[in-house]
Amino acid sequence: MNMLSLFISLYMLVVGIISPTTDDAKKTNKDQQEIVWDVPTTKKVVALTFDDGPDAIYTPQILAILKEHNAKATFFVVGFRAEKYPDIVKRQAQEGHELANHTYEHLDFRGKSEQTVTREIKKTENILYEITGKRPTLFRPPLGYYNRNVINAARNEGYTIVMWSREQDTYDWKNPGTKRIVRRVVHHIQPGQIILFHDHGSGSRHQTVQALKEILPILKEKGYTFVTVSELLKLHPNYRDLNL
Repeated sequence: MNMLSLFISLYMLVVGIISPTTDDAKKTNKDQQEIVWDVPTTKKVVALTFDDGPDAIYTPQILAILKEHNAKATFFVVGFRAEKYPDIVKRQAQEGHELANHTYEHLDFRGKSEQTVTREIKKTENILYEITGKRPTLFRPPLGYYNRNVINAARNEGYTIVMWSREQDTYDWKNPGTKRIVRRVVHHIQPGQIILFHDHGSGSRHQTVQALKEILPILKEKGYTFVTVSELLKLHPNYRDLNL
């Protein structure tokens, strides 16, 4: 850079035309680096994930479909629902699926303290341990909301925060139609993605069930296999040493 260019850049910085990188911007970048959205791999594997269950009606139907296609999934479980349906949680574990932490009450963490987040995480962890004899290592915050309190609480309790691939939010909780759910997943599928479904929530999850019946055979035909999130993470050196 010549002296004239340097002088112009300094002048623009002083008068506010160019903004320096702020601590907040750095913190945002750091936050995102501590969260898993997908896993770079060329292997044709994807992770199916289900939030908010278990559900007495829809979770067993989903388990039956997964078993039919020899597919494994990760269920982000809400603690009070696990208490209500421990037999379903046991079945999930016995059939080789991964159980992950989705808090106890499914709280919106906006404005909540780190202590509140920690309490929600630990309560569900203890419930899942009592039911299955195994402690979860993956955490997904309700509503996909996170801030430094959420990240710190999860990290301090030994969890890896797992979200979902941007193109693979099925929005099934909105009941957009079975065909739209299928089209979104199949059209955007790429190796290493984490796909978001829900096995419970307000309203019916019938569309989710019907969509899975179509999605799994299509993706199998394309050469994909379905693994748990922890299995997916182990495929990449950036993630394989996480606390799994």
